Amino acid sequence: MKSITIKGSKRESVGKVATKALRNAGMVPCVIYGGGKLVHFSAEELAFKKLVYTPNVYTATIIVDGQTIQTILKDIQFHPVTDRIIHADFYQLFEDKEITMRIPVNLTGTSPGVLNGGSLRFTNRKLKVKALPANLPDFVNADISALKIGSKLTVTSLATDGYAFMHPDNTVVVQVRTSRNATSEDEVEGEEGATEEAAAE
Repeated sequence: MKSITIKGSKRESVGKVATKALRNAGMVPCVIYGGGKLVHFSAEELAFKKLVYTPNVYTATIIVDGQTIQTILKDIQFHPVTDRIIHADFYQLFEDKEITMRIPVNLTGTSPGVLNGGSLRFTNRKLKVKALPANLPDFVNADISALKIGSKLTVTSLATDGYAFMHPDNTVVVQVRTSRNATSEDEVEGEEGATEEAAAE
């Protein structure tokens, strides 16, 4: 999985006055937990742009006063009026410890059911997976090229490589539903056959 680097400075004071002063200066108060001892730091709000405002998922390499810590973003708070970031929580990663993350699903292929007028329902755009940090994927591929009208793709149909899905086996990822304009494959084949016969005559 790709990583984004955020440089910060340790916070000597975590009180309300100091926190407010940081925010007024365009800084975001942050904390890293999971490593036994909490690490309080602050970073420029602009440093979060690629981490937050994207459909992709990244790990975060936090550099605080020369110390490098591998993390993932666990929680982020926004101002209810301005939507500015006011606080961020990170969880420390360890090479030998599995972590659970929600990973985006990438659809591949073309569904024959959709070509016949069916409606594609992308039910789960992100899936929760569990893996060692080194095995976390950038995205999960879901091939829809075999989906006819009325067909569905569940998590058991998806390939895994070093990670496991944290969902029931019958969890639907994507399906093709019928619609008013849908035609069956038999009808399409019949029309093609009739056209070929007419051409032959």
